[in-house]
Amino acid sequence: MAIDFAKFKECYILVIGDLMIDEYIWGKTQRISPEAPVPVVTVKDETVSLGGAGNVAHNIASLGAKVSLAGMVGDDRHGQTVLSLCRHRKIETAGIISSSHRPTTRKTRVIAADQHVLRVDHETSLPIDAKLCRQMISILENSIPAVDIVLISDYAKGLLTPELLTAVMAISHDYNKKVIVDPKGHHFEKYHGASVLTPNKQEASVAAGIASNSEAALKQSAAKLFDITDADKILITCGKDGMRLMDRYGQCTAITARARQVFDVSGAGDTVLAVLGLAMASGATSVEAAEAANTAAGIVVGKVGTASVSVDELAPAVEMLTDADSFKTIALADLKPLAADLKAKGKSVVFTNGCFDLLHAGHIQHFNASRKLGDVLIVAIDDDESVRQLKGSGRPVIKLRERVRVLNAIQAIDYVTVFKSDQLENVIDMVRPDVLTKGGDYRLDQVVGRQTVEKYGGRVVLTQLVADISSSRIIDRIKNNG
Repeated sequence: MAIDFAKFKECYILVIGDLMIDEYIWGKTQRISPEAPVPVVTVKDETVSLGGAGNVAHNIASLGAKVSLAGMVGDDRHGQTVLSLCRHRKIETAGIISSSHRPTTRKTRVIAADQHVLRVDHETSLPIDAKLCRQMISILENSIPAVDIVLISDYAKGLLTPELLTAVMAISHDYNKKVIVDPKGHHFEKYHGASVLTPNKQEASVAAGIASNSEAALKQSAAKLFDITDADKILITCGKDGMRLMDRYGQCTAITARARQVFDVSGAGDTVLAVLGLAMASGATSVEAAEAANTAAGIVVGKVGTASVSVDELAPAVEMLTDADSFKTIALADLKPLAADLKAKGKSVVFTNGCFDLLHAGHIQHFNASRKLGDVLIVAIDDDESVRQLKGSGRPVIKLRERVRVLNAIQAIDYVTVFKSDQLENVIDMVRPDVLTKGGDYRLDQVVGRQTVEKYGGRVVLTQLVADISSSRIIDRIKNNG
């Protein structure tokens, strides 16, 4: 991957689309109602977040870019909540129109034990009238010239009429701005002139009128959609099968999904649109941007609720998870659900960590001994900056990517993750290992995370030390002999 994540903060993105509030009622359920065969949920907390196009903008802001939002809310308290959430997340709201004739779209989800129990929608999907359409077009005529790329998030709630989309495409083309669309509905003619479309497999199938139950049918659907929309690229999201990036000349790039624990797919399409658009605005190729979007979607589905992704999560995940030699590597965001899934299956989890700069026989013995203490061994490795802080200038001798690749090749290790030194306590708390191990050159009172592990019933084990072997001694010997 050649994405320069530092350039994200230099980008200015416009998101146009249906705005909504995602409300979450969190609770637990322990019994069935005597009044009807439904669960009784005891409410513990209630939260609100931006949904739809607002979640696209939230993802962009979380990644450090400047973002402006154009859409519509009702002239009601929920509309004020949308504006307040945007301001809190530093999302520009000059393009948001308040209407007294339309309610703010609101989706209320009841969640118990990390599972959806019920969803209630408050909305209207009637098309906006001609007056509101002209008002929105006037706003876009002023905002599109200033941005780097235009993203359209269509949830079929009435804002994105054919008339409005025709104007958006015309203005964008006049100022040479790419337009990326996350589409909705059966009729893709209204997206004619878009640069990239990002339908899911079912949406592409329905819009093309072709049952996409095979790779060949998927390509046929894309070909039909190219004829309908005259797009440059179509990125079809295929769930556990990853993505397919197509161009109008028949070239197809398959982007493989990493196996992940899926807690909630809410907003995954928003994340794909946000990361794809921002990466392309920063100079990435469409393939690089799609790879990053695929990785980002994999991160957010491991979170409960409408979620966003940060550069701190995405950058190392993109670097490691797209490396064929790092197939055991998982993102920090995946650790908690992974550990929970392993324990639910009755597996005992062992965790160890270190710099592992210049791996030697002592490390191998430590990994083998650690693996024998349980069913699964998770190894956390310090990133380059952490190694520098811990070991001093000139370290690491071996850069992170290569250290991770070496760990991936060790049979005793099941999973590898990358962390910063100040994150270690939190990482251990996410995993909650049955056994935490360190080498015999440590004392128990020196082991970070010991108290956390012992508090919930885990144990700390110091493995046997191989005498007179350490990375620092080997490195010093090499330097002195050099």
